[in-house]
Amino acid sequence: MTVLTKGQNAPLPAGDVVISIDVGAPADLSALLVTDAMTVRTDADFVFYNQPQGPGVVLENPTSRPVLRVSTAGLPPDIHAVRAVITLDDASSSFGRIAAPVAHVGDASGRELFTYSIDGLSSESVVVALEVYRRGGDWKVRAVGQGYAGGFADLIRDHGVSVDDAPAATPAPVAAQPPTPPAYTPRPAAPAYTPPPAAAPPPPPYTPPAPAPPAPPAASAPGEISLTKNRRVNLSKGQKVSLRKDGGVALTRIRMGLGWDQIKRGGFFGGRQREIDLDASALMFSRGQLADVVYYGHLSSDDNSIRHSGDNLTGAGEGDDEIIYVDLTAIHPAIDNLVFTVTSYQGQTFEEVDNAFCRLVDETIGTELARFTLQGGMPFTGVVMAAINREGAEWKLRAIGDGFQGKTPRDAVGPATRYLA
Repeated sequence: MTVLTKGQNAPLPAGDVVISIDVGAPADLSALLVTDAMTVRTDADFVFYNQPQGPGVVLENPTSRPVLRVSTAGLPPDIHAVRAVITLDDASSSFGRIAAPVAHVGDASGRELFTYSIDGLSSESVVVALEVYRRGGDWKVRAVGQGYAGGFADLIRDHGVSVDDAPAATPAPVAAQPPTPPAYTPRPAAPAYTPPPAAAPPPPPYTPPAPAPPAPPAASAPGEISLTKNRRVNLSKGQKVSLRKDGGVALTRIRMGLGWDQIKRGGFFGGRQREIDLDASALMFSRGQLADVVYYGHLSSDDNSIRHSGDNLTGAGEGDDEIIYVDLTAIHPAIDNLVFTVTSYQGQTFEEVDNAFCRLVDETIGTELARFTLQGGMPFTGVVMAAINREGAEWKLRAIGDGFQGKTPRDAVGPATRYLA
């Protein structure tokens, strides 16, 4: 058995070759059949869990201990190489967090011929481990070790496949900002949030207000929708509701549930879902200045009126993915606007997100009062979903759904100021 190092090659015996892997985390093994231009010809040149057989290549045991069996005699004459690819199941993880994966090459009898420990990886979640390739009339193996921090989309794009399979939507009317999604790197520990210095005098020391007497019933302003516990209101972009329920009684404790679905792909991606890490946040403003941000790195506002449920890295599961709890009676009197945003930490745009929504729930009785669902994808990495502002003694919710370019709650601050009432 020969130990290979990165870039090293060696001759292979004729006949079948078996490739297997050892990885310290759940991972998939797949193969790309490429021409001498290092590109695939068609979807048939992908061998993976939903398409376990290609010309001259078979993937065995794809969901347990995957093995690629390569028959060099069965490969089409225009196929130059078979590239063995390792993909971590958790797209938000990386090889830098686990021990170096190991690729093994054996003959048809099971005798191990070569092994390659793929070291030097850090932020990558996909790696081309090694390749079996033609050299004249012979076949050789090469230790590749080429990682992709941008995930599987970057890998297949690098091999001649277009991944822009969703139609572009008309951008929302916001100030244009150039998209600059860098390659994904693991999320650092979030520092404590430090608000910027306010231009206006600081708010007075916080003292909880005395409970307000029930407000008399009031008619909704033109264009507003009335809430009722007996019927959920489906909001459209720009609609506004007063945060009072049946009988004109003001809501006190609410929650904003924000959700999205994992990306589903057809063709090569089959029936599996691609995970996406979106982050919900609540930005608190006072007289046009940012006062506080509640997000995955700062789970409670300074006045304890707003709490975050914690980070959801994938969008997996039914219902709300992240929840922001708001006690309207406990918000500091100087706070006059709350803006709820969702940002894509890994830089996928909302063209790749299914069923993004926010919903208003009366926390005291657990009843959903209103819901706003994004219609169609947008070529943005962030969305301002909704805003709540004070109007006299009342709070009012407005559905927004406008996009911007930004990957963190801090990036959302500038776009959010456009929606302050």
